[in-house]
Amino acid sequence: MEPLWKLAYLLEPAPIALILTAIAVSYGSAFRALNYGKEMEKNRDLSEASITLDRSQALMIPIVSSCSLLMMFYLFSSVSQILTAFTAVASASSLYFCLFPYIAQIKSQFGLGDPFVSRCCSKPFTRIQGLLMLLCVGTVIAWLVTGHWILNNLLGISLCIAFVSHVRLPNIKICAMLLVCLFVYDIFWVFYSERFFGANVMVSVATQQASNPVHTVANSLSLPGLRLITKKLELPVKIVFPRNLLGGIVPGNSAADFMMLGLGDMAIPSMLLALVFCFDHRKSRDSGSILDIPLPKEDISSPKGFKYIWYALSGYSVGLVTALAAGILTHSPQPALLYLVPSTLGPIIVISWMRKELAELWEGSPSNLSEKTHLTEV
Repeated sequence: MEPLWKLAYLLEPAPIALILTAIAVSYGSAFRALNYGKEMEKNRDLSEASITLDRSQALMIPIVSSCSLLMMFYLFSSVSQILTAFTAVASASSLYFCLFPYIAQIKSQFGLGDPFVSRCCSKPFTRIQGLLMLLCVGTVIAWLVTGHWILNNLLGISLCIAFVSHVRLPNIKICAMLLVCLFVYDIFWVFYSERFFGANVMVSVATQQASNPVHTVANSLSLPGLRLITKKLELPVKIVFPRNLLGGIVPGNSAADFMMLGLGDMAIPSMLLALVFCFDHRKSRDSGSILDIPLPKEDISSPKGFKYIWYALSGYSVGLVTALAAGILTHSPQPALLYLVPSTLGPIIVISWMRKELAELWEGSPSNLSEKTHLTEV
């Protein structure tokens, strides 16, 4: 156990940047999920698919994740280039998904013309959409060439937001089931996997770097500028910050030079945040047509009072800081969900019970119960 004064390390630039980024991404993911849900309600012919998890799917996620983790542990060197190519495509698509609403807002605000240039998969494709796609592809190519940690984080954040927006939880019951299963999953693979597999599987996979297929192709073709292309890549399945953040550590150094947080440690709690954010929105919308006089803000039973999203986000912040502090004090990797699950799910259950809304949150609204939507354009 390290002395308590070492917790002052949390005040250095890298931990602060990591904490603030994770909190902002979690809130941003929930906010984008809410807005995407509104878009789906308004426009039922969207080609993008959204899935609402049921009980069996929630139980399968930890099992599938465990199988994927073992495959990565044993076969990572063999499949890393394929995995990198797949991640690049998914990252470009996710970045487009995240940026498109802002581009559409700018286009609407300034009244910019946006003529159609072609039809792709039976949908119109405009000039601005084409330019945005080129920007996203260019960003991914820049990441493949340089492997810079800022680009890695940008793509990882976009993947997190896209996942939370497209994969939804119908109620707290399914959410609690998923979080508890992943709580056990995270603890086992961080603390106990070494007893069974001879190494810490989670840490080994998290710190492995993938072979860069761009470097492989450039090397086989003897293309100029080969030295400028990084041989190894940190995949955007985590956000990373150089421990010496203001000193500018060169990308590609050992994993020990970076602080990291897995996307799952942002995406999974963000699914809970998205659920309560949608619940807050629905309660505010419903109460707005019924209540003419708002109740005092300090009355937590008021549907117009303090929102669940702020309790969940505050709990996430506390859990994240606690996880980082535990890592510093024990000088060993920590399963972040060990701290994040109780700190986010606990306050929501307690406050909803105090407000007498736990049953409604537990079972979900009628619209949520019937919502398992795979939208495809006919």
